[in-house]
Amino acid sequence: MTALFTLLPEAVGTIEVDSKQAILEHLAERFAGVYGLDPVTVLERIEEREKLGSTGFGRGVAIPHARIPGLSRPVGVFLRLATPVGFDAADGMPVDMVFGLLSPEAAGAAHLHALAAISRLMRDEAMHDALAEAPGAEAIFGLLVNSIEKDAA
Repeated sequence: MTALFTLLPEAVGTIEVDSKQAILEHLAERFAGVYGLDPVTVLERIEEREKLGSTGFGRGVAIPHARIPGLSRPVGVFLRLATPVGFDAADGMPVDMVFGLLSPEAAGAAHLHALAAISRLMRDEAMHDALAEAPGAEAIFGLLVNSIEKDAA
């Protein structure tokens, strides 16, 4: 079985930002650069979803997501923030980890399955701690890919 979404090494990184909007803009740029998408369209779709309610998941995690034209399968971006940023999360806590997901426009069930997998991954206390303590993007990518592949099996 294949993973529920694609995550490439260059889609993982640590950034320094100071606002929710800056997070969304950086996320859109990262998706565009890594997966060859239009950054304006990505940002518009993520912002549209965010207007429905914050994707601040709680416990310092946000999972901004949207469906977008031009994709053949769900793709992800993971950003660890150098300092926590307010994200209007349900629990009121600022976020320091952002796991973005984009899916094809018609990917109803696939989008929901990928979101559920990300949610399970980010709820796992040991994984959350490991991601927070990982020394850099390469280590973060390794942790995520091993867990995503395990979840797909």
